Amino acid sequence: MKSPLLSLPGAVPAEGVDEGVAAHYGDLFREQRALADGTGFVDLSHRGVVTVTGEDRLGWLHLLLTQHVSDLPPGRATEALILSAHGHIEHALYLVDDGETVWAHVEPGTQEALIAYLESMKFFYKVEVADRTADIAVVHLPAGSITEVPEGVVVRETPYGRDLFLPRAELEAFAAQAGPPAGILAHEALRVEQHRPRLGFETDHRTIPHELGWIGSAVHLQKGCYRGQETVARVQNLGKPPRRLVFLHLDGSEVHLPGPGTDIRLADDGPEGRKIGFVTTSVRHHELGPVALALVKRNVPVDARLVAGDTAAAQETVVEP
Repeated sequence: MKSPLLSLPGAVPAEGVDEGVAAHYGDLFREQRALADGTGFVDLSHRGVVTVTGEDRLGWLHLLLTQHVSDLPPGRATEALILSAHGHIEHALYLVDDGETVWAHVEPGTQEALIAYLESMKFFYKVEVADRTADIAVVHLPAGSITEVPEGVVVRETPYGRDLFLPRAELEAFAAQAGPPAGILAHEALRVEQHRPRLGFETDHRTIPHELGWIGSAVHLQKGCYRGQETVARVQNLGKPPRRLVFLHLDGSEVHLPGPGTDIRLADDGPEGRKIGFVTTSVRHHELGPVALALVKRNVPVDARLVAGDTAAAQETVVEP
């Protein structure tokens, strides 16, 4: 869905998965600094919005999700995954319950497949699943923001800021009083700095939660009875994941960032060395310079010097080997 905020001065449309909102509004680093200082907002109205209502909603979701949600208190934010039968990540949901309805925002374009799966699992449970993307827009306020939230708007509050489930018809009016807008690139830069994985960016068809550090924040280890739980338990109790997420400090003298999918090799092995990982997200950060998230083989030494394409990279551990 194309956001009306693309008509704001300086707006440059994002491409790819984030098409429909602004990549930036003319000054990427200023927008990053504003978010880091707790001012402004990010238009995330291209994200999918799914609701679950009905008296059985929490107990039913508890059986399907990796997170413990059967007793989720109203207003408490959480995140959860849906896994394949083999434990691979298929969906990531960012949730809050308002006492009557579970609200979730998901990656753009994934809501239809998610709803199809949820509908197939309803059986005799008293639940109703709805796609609210057409009438509800997600807006992000950074941590420390003092922007007033309109009355009646559902809020998902996290250490990184607040996600608002705002009626789409009120998006332009809210933007007019919410401070300077920041584009999705600024939001992504802070996400990378915070080492937070994103579905479809840090994941591929075989990613399991342990590889990305999603254990705890999105996967509760004291519950079972969800699809893929056997893989989670086996890796937790008997082994290690095959890959691990790392944070890369990239050589700032390079003009171009190594894009997603760029091969990573050991610097000591030279340009013909074997591939030991790949870049998942790369950004230019207002303080750290060019940085990236990447997946590498678990046994890569934590102090090894790496090369992403032709760019030298120093790694910082996110997931322990």
